[in-house]
Amino acid sequence: MPRAQSAEIHPTAIVDEAAVIGENVRIGPYCVIDADVEIGAGVELKSHVTVSRWTQIGEGCIVWPFASLGAEPQDLKFNGEASRLIIGPNNRIREHVTMHRGTEGGGGVTRVGANGLYMVGVHIAHDAIIGDNVVLANNATVAGHVVVENFAILGGLSAVHQFCRIGAHAMVGGMSGVEKDVIPFGSVIGNRAALGGLNIIGLKRRGFDRETIQGLRRAYDLLFYSDGVLAERVAQVEATFPDVEPVQEIVRFVTADSSRSFCTPRDV
Repeated sequence: MPRAQSAEIHPTAIVDEAAVIGENVRIGPYCVIDADVEIGAGVELKSHVTVSRWTQIGEGCIVWPFASLGAEPQDLKFNGEASRLIIGPNNRIREHVTMHRGTEGGGGVTRVGANGLYMVGVHIAHDAIIGDNVVLANNATVAGHVVVENFAILGGLSAVHQFCRIGAHAMVGGMSGVEKDVIPFGSVIGNRAALGGLNIIGLKRRGFDRETIQGLRRAYDLLFYSDGVLAERVAQVEATFPDVEPVQEIVRFVTADSSRSFCTPRDV
């Protein structure tokens, strides 16, 4: 299989001949790379990294020691079938991170987007779908079939239940146990996690203008603190803010099919 001549492979590393190694890849001491692995250009595996079969690592990723990428899923229904882990470009994957392949029952693929930061001890389970520009802090855990949308942040030692969705730009506080969906732009904390408002700090950091943030605040109050059943409140929010796209993103999120309910404030 192709192996770029510009690749630097430490003599103690074990790299299967059937692995595809891109240009300017650096594979450090004691790494183990299985067959059917694709490593994109400019990737650096610092040392002691294990990359298992059917794993693809996008260009420009940096992986720190003792990370394990593409191992078999921790699912009793898994029966050794071929499945994949696909990691996008320019991710920072720190020490002891584990990302597992998918399962036949979950679509067969675990996907990790681009430009993410995965801190020490993060776990991403089988069939999870992780968006772009996501941050998972130390020891954050994402269970099977979880969806984490773009720009979401999960605090240290947080844990997300199977099949939950974490909306775009949401913030999950440290040590939170999330067993329900988290709306886009929401901020949750606690065991079990409840909404504590909007992720205002994140919105400001990412350049959302004041008018949009004010619209989100008013929509949040209408959605959770106005009278009427949920369907009526959602319809009211949708009609009141037709031109505020982040509000409409929340509406689409809460009306989408999901096997989980979504987090609400504790005082609702």
